[in-house]
Amino acid sequence: MLTKKLIAAAASAGLALTLAACGGGTATPGAGGAGAGDGITIGIKFDQPGLGLKEGDAYSGFDVEVAKYVAKELGHEEGAIKWVESPSAQRETLIETDQVDLIFATYSITDKRKERVSFAGPYFIAGQGLLVRADEADIKGQDTLGGKKLCSVTGSTPAQKIKDAYPDVELQEFGTYSECLPALLNGTIDAVTTDDTILAGFAAQQQYAGKLKLVGEPFTTENYGVGLKKGDTALCEKVNAAITKMVSDGAWEAAIEKTLGAADYTPGPGNPPTPAACS
Repeated sequence: MLTKKLIAAAASAGLALTLAACGGGTATPGAGGAGAGDGITIGIKFDQPGLGLKEGDAYSGFDVEVAKYVAKELGHEEGAIKWVESPSAQRETLIETDQVDLIFATYSITDKRKERVSFAGPYFIAGQGLLVRADEADIKGQDTLGGKKLCSVTGSTPAQKIKDAYPDVELQEFGTYSECLPALLNGTIDAVTTDDTILAGFAAQQQYAGKLKLVGEPFTTENYGVGLKKGDTALCEKVNAAITKMVSDGAWEAAIEKTLGAADYTPGPGNPPTPAACS
């Protein structure tokens, strides 16, 4: 089980309080229909162990667990969910074109993204980290990245932060994080950078046992939100209420243990978060 600090954090966050009303007007739900009684279409990552992973017809990970809980609170059983792969660079487009109703895909809330979509949440707070080969000795954290070759994903917040803050780093961008792993293992790149939750999930996979390690402390704050149609106030409020209930009834903590416990991962400061007013 997680430490008592998480329980205290949940209590101090005032999870039983009524959420602030979301801003903006009301829009029609997306293609899958988010109203009770209809099916619902949810975007997730398909290649992130511990967060959003598709194996055959099975879906697993913390994002998936949160999505299932929220969907049920909206009136949709798990069998009524249509899962759609949502690569980082395509998330806004998937929402804007009504291909999904909601996105739970390590989707950091940023001002730039809020120009195109609205967010419920956050439902988790992560931080950008570094994944290296087990025998790597030179990279110990963000201060040792000079001249190194890093890999991240096109359109992701971590990739942009590297470009902005570390101009002397050679950044290789791929469509998915899983594409970075072979390049890391064969020495083509020196490190993979993204949220520490994602990196922990990869490091815990059996095929990488003893081959990879996380180094340094997280050097950003990433608020994972639920992407939805811009201005859909009614849906936003329902999702926020579901997230709050998930934390207060213990299901949030149980989902962390189920999906990231094997990676020996403990959520950082601010978890579990209280959903903020929508934008």
